[in-house]
Amino acid sequence: MAKRSTLFIRIVEGKNLPIKDITGSSDPYCIVKIDNEAIIRTATIWKTLSPFWGEEYNVDLPPSFRTVSFYVLDEDSLSRDDVIGKVSVSKELLTTKPQGVDGWMNLTEIDPDEEVQGEIHLQISVLGDGDIPRKLCCQVLEARDLAKKDRNGASDPFVRVRYNGKTYESAVVKKTCYPRWNESFEFQLDEMLAESLLSVEVWDWDLVSRNDFLGKVLFNINKLQTAQQQEGWFRLGPDKSKHSEYEGNLGSLRLQLRLRDEVVLPSSHYKPLTELLSQSVGSQLNGNWPDLIMLIDETTTAESRQEVANNLVKLFLGQGLVKEFLDVLFKLELEKTTEPNTLFRSNSLASKSMESFLKVAGMQYLHRLLGPIINRIFDEKKYVELDPSKVELKEAGCAGLHRQQTESDVIQQSTNLLNSYLSELLTSILQSASYCPLLICQAFHQLYHRVQECFPDPEYRKVKFIAVTSFLCLRFISPAIMSPKLFHLREKHADARTSRTLLLLAKAVQTIGNMDTLTCCSKEPWMVRLQPAIQQGITQLKDFITKLVSCHESEDLNLQTRMCLQCGTMEKEGFLFLHRTKDKCMPMTSPFKKYYVTLSKDTLSYSRTQHYKKSSSISLPKIRAIEKVEEKCFGSANVMQIISSEDSGQQETLYLDCKSVNELNHWLSALRKACSHNTNTMSCYHPGIYKADRWSCCHQKEKTDPGCDKTRHGVTLQEWYDPLDPDLEAQLIYQHLSSVQHAMRDKYYKMRELHGAQETDSITDLKKVDGLTNLISILQDLHDAHDAVEEEERSKNKNVFLELQT
Repeated sequence: MAKRSTLFIRIVEGKNLPIKDITGSSDPYCIVKIDNEAIIRTATIWKTLSPFWGEEYNVDLPPSFRTVSFYVLDEDSLSRDDVIGKVSVSKELLTTKPQGVDGWMNLTEIDPDEEVQGEIHLQISVLGDGDIPRKLCCQVLEARDLAKKDRNGASDPFVRVRYNGKTYESAVVKKTCYPRWNESFEFQLDEMLAESLLSVEVWDWDLVSRNDFLGKVLFNINKLQTAQQQEGWFRLGPDKSKHSEYEGNLGSLRLQLRLRDEVVLPSSHYKPLTELLSQSVGSQLNGNWPDLIMLIDETTTAESRQEVANNLVKLFLGQGLVKEFLDVLFKLELEKTTEPNTLFRSNSLASKSMESFLKVAGMQYLHRLLGPIINRIFDEKKYVELDPSKVELKEAGCAGLHRQQTESDVIQQSTNLLNSYLSELLTSILQSASYCPLLICQAFHQLYHRVQECFPDPEYRKVKFIAVTSFLCLRFISPAIMSPKLFHLREKHADARTSRTLLLLAKAVQTIGNMDTLTCCSKEPWMVRLQPAIQQGITQLKDFITKLVSCHESEDLNLQTRMCLQCGTMEKEGFLFLHRTKDKCMPMTSPFKKYYVTLSKDTLSYSRTQHYKKSSSISLPKIRAIEKVEEKCFGSANVMQIISSEDSGQQETLYLDCKSVNELNHWLSALRKACSHNTNTMSCYHPGIYKADRWSCCHQKEKTDPGCDKTRHGVTLQEWYDPLDPDLEAQLIYQHLSSVQHAMRDKYYKMRELHGAQETDSITDLKKVDGLTNLISILQDLHDAHDAVEEEERSKNKNVFLELQT
């Protein structure tokens, strides 16, 4: 049994943001933090007060998380980025809205007294007995992960302890966010106070300016007297007495958030459900109940259709039956379609499932197909415009020495560029038939022949090609061209000029996919300049589809190449700056060198170049911790460390310097997931480096001293290349089927009435009723299993509470 919390985040857009630049605009971007850990940075949208991001993320979270915060900043190239405001959403709010939060949220001013983080280790006890006056003793031991308030990337923390009008202060520990005090403070206990509070505050000492507040903890001494002593790590909180919300208009963010807490049972509990679903798509072979997928299709709402489709696709991929599942959906869609022009154009379960299938199984194929042309367009940054009403001569520049380009010059040059881009893209598409994943070829083969069987007349000879292109071009290639960041083809969004080029190229691909040049040119007459290239592209695309749907029958398939492009492979690679250290101290100069790093199933390897013969590697089971490094250590906020142990027992640390917070968290997530089953992991670590005979984080002098911060491995980003998780997908499908089981039963009996089946007098009807009864029984068994788990958890918590009371 495993508890999993997943947060879906969609940062949609902002509006009415304040002006931060002298140009009368801003360059906004968002930073997303879980509690106080930055995990996501959106792209910067230049020169706008109403930015649109449209970025989506799924984040796996530890059950102990409390808040997700969205910070909006204005990017400045020459000075420090300006903070605009923030939106904070608590776990309690997300828990009370299981359907999710969707709407505009006002940005609030960032109050320094509220931006607190970290924990403090305290021991509080009541001393004395009998006639001796009792004393309250507060022992301040240490703190960890405090906020950084000084320019050197640290703080100078001290503690202020208050009780009954009396105040003590600890010594100041310089230049650290992990101070150790080990100081005790005693107060005369006042038994007569109705409400006796002990306040422990942490402050950053400043020589010139006002001391900065780092957080506080309050204790009710009246409750403490019964227990006599309390010790542990306590989370620092804000000073609520000074809280004041800024009333000005800082604009607002539109967010979509949904928290899902799932208890995933052992695999054996889901076996009956997966077997029933498998039988429903293989029913044409073994005569089992075939209507389950139809009922799911009929009872799934538009709001949940994409999620259900994604879960079903992943489950059937894990069962090796995704082709059969898609084939059932193709037949259901064709049975409902009378007009070929509307085939697969709606957001049906078939359309959503095929779209999800292409994203899950074909992302590596898409990267290989589109990567070169997308990179070329981004690198060239040419001005491209075909619409005469949108041509801006100032943007186009000069044609030659002292000669301004005319409108016709710009349009002709744009036509030539687009023809060049389109020609390169079509050539790549044609060549991709040799490396398109085998599963995708087989799925398109089924689709092509199902449509051909349904529409055999000569007047519909194009329909089978359009059915394929409606997914391949309109729902896969074209959206990736328009938004390469959302398909992981680029790290940042395109600027306005590049976006227009990508949009025009995507329009050309859509026109080719529709296989109808006349309709496009009638709506947008200026696209007629691309008509010869588009017409040629239609012919080339038909040849490609013919080759693609017959690929699985070819005997000269490069199966190794095809299989390596399948989904579910835990692999990540790319150039990073790297430094490896064992017992050596950190050198004074920058120790990082550029390496090509590859994460595979069992090892993390790195070499000078991608194909360099000599490489070094770390076995994943030997990795003990994967954590971030303090910014002050290397002057970069995007450094991570990988701590591993050798066979000799010697410990070594590998430092990786990433380009951005996104790249850092992608690598952290990939490595943490790859090492999730490691047993010899560390519970604490040093976020600093060992230099000049001491740790930079906590100032301990022995290199072998225990870590000063706890390891974090619960926050990870979900990626398209993550391995499949059959149990989780089965749990999510169970949740959906449970919510619609009554609607499925009603729909089933209505369908029988429409077909005139008043009595279950045939073997087929009996099997259908048995199948429905079987499904309801399986759902009830899973419901009972979850109830048993919850009852066991309640009993365990009750026992822990009783032990604490004792």
